[in-house]
Amino acid sequence: MTGGPEEAAGAPAAGGAAAGSSAFAAAGDAASAAPRPLAVPADLAATLVFLRHGQSVWLAEGRFQGRADTPLSPLGQRQAALAGARLAAPDAPPRLPVPAGEPVAIVHSPLARTRETAEAVARAFAALGRPVPPFRPEAGIAEIAQGAWEGLFQREVEERYPAEIAGWRRDPVRVHAPGGESLAEVDARVRAALGRALEELAAAAGPGPAGTPSYYDAHAGPWAVLVGHDGAFKVALLALLGLPLDRFWTFTQTTTGIAVLDIRNGRTVLRAWNRTEHLAALEVEAAEATRAEEDAAAERARSGAL
Repeated sequence: MTGGPEEAAGAPAAGGAAAGSSAFAAAGDAASAAPRPLAVPADLAATLVFLRHGQSVWLAEGRFQGRADTPLSPLGQRQAALAGARLAAPDAPPRLPVPAGEPVAIVHSPLARTRETAEAVARAFAALGRPVPPFRPEAGIAEIAQGAWEGLFQREVEERYPAEIAGWRRDPVRVHAPGGESLAEVDARVRAALGRALEELAAAAGPGPAGTPSYYDAHAGPWAVLVGHDGAFKVALLALLGLPLDRFWTFTQTTTGIAVLDIRNGRTVLRAWNRTEHLAALEVEAAEATRAEEDAAAERARSGAL
């Protein structure tokens, strides 16, 4: 990955100051220490679904976003509608590995692009006559703040902040955008948000399953949909799997990519990551448009038209 707008934070990269400062080194040393898996109730059987928002206007323009409140682009609105339809009909092949029944909640980042995506999911449930899950905004899964980089094009960031963007891409634990958030700060708020989501699932689940469920058993228990951002979800996944923050760039989620995480026996099991089959029709449409443009260009060349 380049650490450009499409990557790190659903548009931005995670902000920071100059590489090598003592403050960054101290924060990095603490965050890179032995990873602490997020505490998960040992008797909870439940499922978390991570849905990244659709393409935003600034993503389409190639700008870093971070906490900037940019709405969905027309393509992003279509992506969100397709993702909502996928979640509302999870048994349609290829099946999404989520439990039967209705989600306990749709929890979304308060930013416009995630709220609009969550609303598309709710409309898809309603269109099938299914109960619309309760909505809840959650500031803890908002995107990583990108400080001085927000609103800039990738080339502008690379020209104005060459050392910082290089450090962010190579060592995101110690380096972040000027005026933005460190990964240690993001980790703290994301863990708190996940804790609230797990409490909500535990309350809906009631008494835990008897014995020790197999990790290969059919999915059971309540589930919830979290609508968020690439950067925040990277940190959430590392926390749930007990991986250190320096693995930040290991996982990437495309716009409206779907992830499914099972909670079993006090552990988190990654069932699916970045499922995007619902976007196939858009990819076919884009390919056909490209072919049509190429055919038109070839015809002009044959005719000698200028």
